[in-house]
Amino acid sequence: MSVKLFVTDLDGTLLPGGQQVSAANIEAAQAAVKAGVTVTIATGRMYKAALPVAKALGVDVPIITYNGALIKTVGGEVLYSSFLDPELVCRVVDFCRDRGWYLQTYSKDELYYAEYDENAKAYEASQKIQGHAVGWDGLKQHTDEVCKVLSVSSCAAETDARIAELRAAFGDVIAPVRSNANYAEIINAGVSKAAGIRNLASRLAIAIEDTMAIGDADNDLPMLKAAGKAIAMGNAVPAVKAVCDYETTDCEADGFAAAIYRYVIPQD
Repeated sequence: MSVKLFVTDLDGTLLPGGQQVSAANIEAAQAAVKAGVTVTIATGRMYKAALPVAKALGVDVPIITYNGALIKTVGGEVLYSSFLDPELVCRVVDFCRDRGWYLQTYSKDELYYAEYDENAKAYEASQKIQGHAVGWDGLKQHTDEVCKVLSVSSCAAETDARIAELRAAFGDVIAPVRSNANYAEIINAGVSKAAGIRNLASRLAIAIEDTMAIGDADNDLPMLKAAGKAIAMGNAVPAVKAVCDYETTDCEADGFAAAIYRYVIPQD
């Protein structure tokens, strides 16, 4: 196939453990662009946390953030958004507060949490951003333009249990998804990285058959299934490897760059 749009996840795919994008991955991305491929990002991260990575890659195309809830250009133009209803945000806040779950929200691309605890500190460090401690009632006062809500747990089993509880309580109104072992992300129903890649491909007049995606986690599954071809990272969860056409090396070994050279712009 001829790849015209290449979409990459960030954490665990392009970035190891919240680190900066490597020189090898930057070089590979720019080589793909030079070969005529549009390279962009699809991430669960907030826009302000994804933007520095897009700039480091040297790409100047729309990026898919908040697991597909916001598509925005590097220059700041919003192409698509899907915000949670303010009343729904308040209901989710109360639901999590009653269960003693850590929770953080994102309003107008700003991060808010009830208190500045170890979860908040770890998240800020990994995303290289700074949030605001506003208390539980404060979370219910920042409900404008909320793309997603995130609960952090101690392990994958607990995260899956929280997602099951959220689905039972809220039904099809929300689409909770596990983005890594500890993160349960809550977005609007119908929002996903798959919808994001379809939306972006359409805007760029690129057939979905000419797209390729790469990822490692459960929240990447819809995107990997939707793309024309899909690549699993070596460190990907089994469910991701099961649906992908190809597999590359681990994130820490610049598997992104290896995938570019092997599957996108094969070297002679």
